[in-house]
Amino acid sequence: MPGTRWLLIETFGGGEPTVIGLGSAPRKFVPLTQIFRQRETLAAIRGAVAATAETLAPVEITSAGRRTLTVPQLITPERMHSVLVWSGPDDEEVPPRDPVGAWYFNLSASKSTRSDDLLDLYGVAPEHREREHAIAGVFARVITNSDESDALAKVVRSAPGTEHQAVWTVRRDDGALRAAHFSCRILEQQSAAGQAEVFMRGVTHDIGDATDVSAAPPPVILEHRVLDAAAAAGDFRAIVDLRTLRLLRWMGPPMPGVAWQSLTGEPEPAIHPDDLATAKTMSRNLAHSHTAGRLRLRALDGGWKTVQANAVLMALDQYTTAALVTVRDALPD
Repeated sequence: MPGTRWLLIETFGGGEPTVIGLGSAPRKFVPLTQIFRQRETLAAIRGAVAATAETLAPVEITSAGRRTLTVPQLITPERMHSVLVWSGPDDEEVPPRDPVGAWYFNLSASKSTRSDDLLDLYGVAPEHREREHAIAGVFARVITNSDESDALAKVVRSAPGTEHQAVWTVRRDDGALRAAHFSCRILEQQSAAGQAEVFMRGVTHDIGDATDVSAAPPPVILEHRVLDAAAAAGDFRAIVDLRTLRLLRWMGPPMPGVAWQSLTGEPEPAIHPDDLATAKTMSRNLAHSHTAGRLRLRALDGGWKTVQANAVLMALDQYTTAALVTVRDALPD
C-alpha cells in the first residue's frame, strides 16, 4: 500500500469506488486499479471496502502478517459516502488520520445535510449542531477559489453524473483556517413517495492548515475585494438561481432580518406569493437587460420584508447563467 498512509475512497454511488485522498494529498477520482497493481492487494482493499459498506461499521482484517483497517464516513446510519482505509504490517504503528466529513445537497429542495463528522471538522459546538440548512449556508463558511463559478454552475444544472473537486479554505468556529478538499457527484434518486430527486453527495477532507497548503485560497481573494469596494452602504448582494429563484449564495454579508438559512425554528425562505410574478418577470427579462422591482421576502420574525431588488445577468460558465441581485430596504410608497 502506498507509503502505508490512509487512503480516502469515495463510495457516493453512480460508479465504482475511487481514491480521492492519499494521506493528506488530494486525488482526482483515481480508480483502485491504478494504485494497486498486485491482484492480491487490490482484492484485499476491495474486500475491506465491501465489508465496510455491508456493515457500515469499522472493519479490521488480518491476513499473512498484514492488518487492514477501515473507518466509514456515514451521512446517515444507512448510507456511507466514503471510507478511510489503512493497510500495513501487523507490527507497524497506525498513522494518524485526517478529519473527514460527509454531506449532501438535496438540489430539488435546495437543502444541505451534514454529518456529525463534518460538524467536528468545522469545530461546531454541541449546542449549535444544525445538521440541515440551506445550501447557501455552506458558502458562508468557506473561502472559495476561482473555480467557485464552475461549482455553482453544476449546482444550477443539476445534471446526474456530474463530478466536482476543489480545495477551498474552511473557517472553523474557533477561527482556525483549514485547507479542505471537497469531492462530490450528482445523482438522481427516488424519494419515498416515488418522485425523482437530485442530490449532490460528497465528502470534505481536511488536508492541513490553510497557510501551509498552497492550493488553499487566501482569506480574501481579489475578486471579492473588488465587489465589496463597489457595494454602496445598505446594499446586499446575492447570487440567485434563475430557474428556481432560490438563493445560491450571498456575496458578502447577508441582509439582516431576512430568512435564508432554513434553520430549525426559523421561517423557510420565500418570496411573497403575490410577488412571484414580478420575480419571474425580472428573471425572464434579464436575457435582454438589467431588471428591477419591489419584492417582499420572508422575514426572520415570520412577517415580510419589502426590498428593492436590482438584478443583472452573470455567467457562471460558458453555458450557465445566474442573477446577481442587489437588495436594499425599500423606501415607503
